[in-house]
Parts: sequence; structure tokens; C-alpha cells
Amino acid sequence: MSNINILSTKILSDNQKQALESANFNVIEADFIQIKNQKFELNEINDNLIITSQNAAQSLLLQPDCDALKTKNVFCVGLKTKILLSESGFNVIAYTGYASDLAEIITLIYANESYTFFSGNLRKETLPKALKEAKIKFNEIQVYETSLTPQKIKAAVEAILFFSPSGVESYLKENTIKKELCFCIGETTADALPKTVKNIIIAAQPSIEDVIEECIEEYK
Repeated sequence: MSNINILSTKILSDNQKQALESANFNVIEADFIQIKNQKFELNEINDNLIITSQNAAQSLLLQPDCDALKTKNVFCVGLKTKILLSESGFNVIAYTGYASDLAEIITLIYANESYTFFSGNLRKETLPKALKEAKIKFNEIQVYETSLTPQKIKAAVEAILFFSPSGVESYLKENTIKKELCFCIGETTADALPKTVKNIIIAAQPSIEDVIEECIEEYK
């Protein structure tokens, strides 16, 4: 197989990039979004915590008094988020791949509990909407900010790796998708692509490694 040009819309770790290069890909990479942690007050925290991204988890762990929250149960999205929180001493009692699945678990099984949702500025309405509709007590604290960093990609690529809806939005500000094959970390990310894009492959599990694996398998 001759080398295939592939674009990653985030800078990959050395191991992640190596996996693609070993499979004969030329990897072009750029960060299409920037994450900035925010300082916030840890008061008015309810009995349970909802954390739907690694970014929110990392921001929470940077708070000097976050140890005080380790007595609370955590509901989270993403295996890596769960591992990060569990290894830091938090008690994760439920985790799912998607916010919609987590909303279902909370509204069906844990509706009598109260929650504090740690979120980012570009979060989707999925979870808050479900909690409001089920009349579940919750409050929300914004703990990080995502900003778009669009840039023009001049090189011709055959495939693009997308890891978030905001990454898709940022990419489309300076670029168009024609025949490129789009590999997406999850359904929410795939939904952010224009309806005209037909060549979409969604990772079996919502992780960067799974996106890379799908890409390697597709071109074998």
C-alpha cells in the first residue's frame, strides 16, 4: 500500500501517531479546538456529580479542594473519564459511552437523587434537557472553555479524523469536505458533519484509539 495522507483534527500522542505511521499513513495533524480550564467555586454541590468529558474531569482534579468531593458518587461519560476519576479516588457508580445513555440511566434508576453537572461552554443540551423533563434536582458549573481554532489545510488528504462536534465545526470554517472519508469518535460528532457528507465511519467505542483502529482496518 502506498502512503495515504490523513488529517487528524487534534495533535495525537506519540503512540497514537506511531500506530498510523506504522500502517503506512502520512499523518498531518493540527489542533482545531483549544481547551482552557476555568477556576470555579466548589459550593452548592449536590449529592452526586455528573462529568461528561475528560476535559471536565481534568479541570475538576486541578481544583485545590477537589478531595472534599470524593465522598460523592460520580456518573460519567467515557471509559477514559471513568479511569481518570477512579484512579484519583472518586467513586464512579455509572459510566456510559454517550450522554444520552447516561441521561437514561439517571432518569430511570436514580431520579430521586440530586446532581451537580460539571460542564464546558459548548456542551450539548442532551443531559440538562433530560434532567429538567424528569424534574430531577440539579445545578450546573462550567469548569472549562472550548474555543475554535480554525485553520486552512492546504495538503490533499484522503481521510479526516474527527474527535468532537466542535472540532468538526472548527474544521468547516476554513475547509470543505468533498470525497474525504470521515472517521468520527461517536455519533454526536458524526451528526455535526454536513448532510452532504456520505463517507462516514463511526468508531465502535468513543475513544481516540478506536478511531485510529477503524482507520487502519478500513485501509488494510
